[in-house]
Amino acid sequence: MKRDLYFSKPLINAAGSLGFAPDTRSGIPLDSFGAFVTNPISLRPRLPTAHPAVVEFPGGFLMHTGLPNLGFNGTLKKFAAKWNRSDLPIIVHLMADRPEETQRMVRELENVENVMAVQLGFAPLLADDIILMNLEMCLGEVPLIFALPHEQVLTLGRQLMDGGASAISIASPRGAVYDKAGNLVTGRMYGQSLFPRSLDIVRSAVMSGLQVIGSGGVWTGADVESMLKAGAIAVETDAQLWAPKDAAA
Repeated sequence: MKRDLYFSKPLINAAGSLGFAPDTRSGIPLDSFGAFVTNPISLRPRLPTAHPAVVEFPGGFLMHTGLPNLGFNGTLKKFAAKWNRSDLPIIVHLMADRPEETQRMVRELENVENVMAVQLGFAPLLADDIILMNLEMCLGEVPLIFALPHEQVLTLGRQLMDGGASAISIASPRGAVYDKAGNLVTGRMYGQSLFPRSLDIVRSAVMSGLQVIGSGGVWTGADVESMLKAGAIAVETDAQLWAPKDAAA
């Protein structure tokens, strides 16, 4: 029987923001979170991109890393015991571009202690039918959260919820900017300037009857409250966690 998705506290970290397991040495007040979301995990190990980059733009920055990780088996070997010992329930974020591979990972995670849900993330412009196939093949005991880009939250979210997904979360939007050397860099965008668009997506999604985890540009306590007021069941924060305390106030 599938477990229900429940957050004791509505604030959680976004995938890619705090590593693969909670670490009290980070200085982040983890006791304010309702769950911990891991960095993205792929079936096979991934190296960092050959040209990692962080490029600022007004109101935020773009980051390109290649999503390095040890691969699914390596990550479980290194972090599963830490997940089990954690005071926070764990949401494991999987790269889910190939449904048959995603299914293998989800089935194994159903037997890992303290994993409360699996969040599935997808490559840019992945076809709707592949995402829906992930749902069909991976539905089981563990709740599934689908991290979708803005464009697909409203067009695909209803089908996913009707098919058994537990929630929809908003993936970091992608963009492109030129760096100081004149090179065009693509990657995911972060920063306060994203918040108004993200809040509007949450509002529209809730009006459509979706269970939504709000994210994107969440920087202050007021931003969190605005997301919850709009109907989000939880709120993810990302780059704010890396900012000095005076900048995040």
